Amino acid sequence: MTTARIYNTQFWLVCCSSLLFFASFNMLMPKLPSFLSSLGGGGYKGFIIFLFTVTALISRPFSGKLADKLGRVPVMMAGCIVCFFCSLVYPFTTTVFWFFILRLVHGFSTGFTPTGQAAYLSDVIPAARRGEAIGLLGTMGTLGSTIGPAFGSLIAESYGLQAMFFCSSALALMSTLILLGIRETLFEKHPFSRGLIKVKRSDLFEPRVLVPCIVMLMSVYAYGAMYTLLPDFAEYLKFKNTGILLSYLAAASLFVRLVAGRASDRYGRKPVLCVATFIIAIALLVTGFAHTKLQLILGVVMYGFAYGAVSPTLLAWATDLSDEHHKGRGLASLYIFMEMGIGIGALMSGWVYGNDPSNFILTFSICSALAAASFVYLLFNRPVVKVSA
Repeated sequence: MTTARIYNTQFWLVCCSSLLFFASFNMLMPKLPSFLSSLGGGGYKGFIIFLFTVTALISRPFSGKLADKLGRVPVMMAGCIVCFFCSLVYPFTTTVFWFFILRLVHGFSTGFTPTGQAAYLSDVIPAARRGEAIGLLGTMGTLGSTIGPAFGSLIAESYGLQAMFFCSSALALMSTLILLGIRETLFEKHPFSRGLIKVKRSDLFEPRVLVPCIVMLMSVYAYGAMYTLLPDFAEYLKFKNTGILLSYLAAASLFVRLVAGRASDRYGRKPVLCVATFIIAIALLVTGFAHTKLQLILGVVMYGFAYGAVSPTLLAWATDLSDEHHKGRGLASLYIFMEMGIGIGALMSGWVYGNDPSNFILTFSICSALAAASFVYLLFNRPVVKVSA
């Protein structure tokens, strides 16, 4: 199969939609901690990410089943529409309680759209090019995550929080409109019925993908910590733009995704993951012990670089291992563990940090230990067979 036939207009439309989708909710991240503080909830910053991931996690079995039964495109669109409406409502939130309710609802967006995207790729990309394709899609999503925080912080500083929220909503709307031009790739579709939203025990988890799920859980704990604490760390070290560190993280991830995806296609998933998880463990120690802006940037960039290799490789691995007729379920299982890791990482890191900068070292050392554990776990697992055409 030629490159032209794989990466057609439809593929690039999905990539563009992904860029706008990830930019939409990531542009809010630098200012949500201060927004929560203005509502009187400064002591609950860990819940900003935790609640978002709770509903993302809960929705994964549903989105996986709906992607396998109803179609890939409707599942992608559902998450974008949730982003659109939630960003519209933030400016009118006046209490901590309703802010947290909104974060719960907002989490459904990432529970649906990425699952639909990954299932779509599993339909149109051959196994021997899967890591590369997921790397390309991830690169576009990461580009959105890169420009989002810095762009959102700039808008908020120049025009106010309300303008930032409305811009976020506009990007989500654009992402939704692009998906209207995507042809559905699921041929055996079922009409919508109440039975489709009933989840059986078998829908909750795909046992074939257990190993990548465990690696995902331990390696993304730090991701929740990063997104929870980096705005405060930036403020502590007197960065002018508190969203810039999140942009550095995403930018570092951006440049390695495609290379890592290709490497995992050629050399196998396990070697790439071993190198990446080892670098993550080191990067988190550099981050925790940072006392200057340059040291912190170095730790964040190292982490972003390694995480950018982990994400597409695990997605490709889970797709390799999933049952042919239940790819949505296999990918949803991986995302469930991802949301668990991010959510627990955000909540526990916020608790360990406790608004005390002296706890940055302890918080990120815990993250490093878990990443090191995932590295050891990979070493003692059976080798992963290299994907062939």
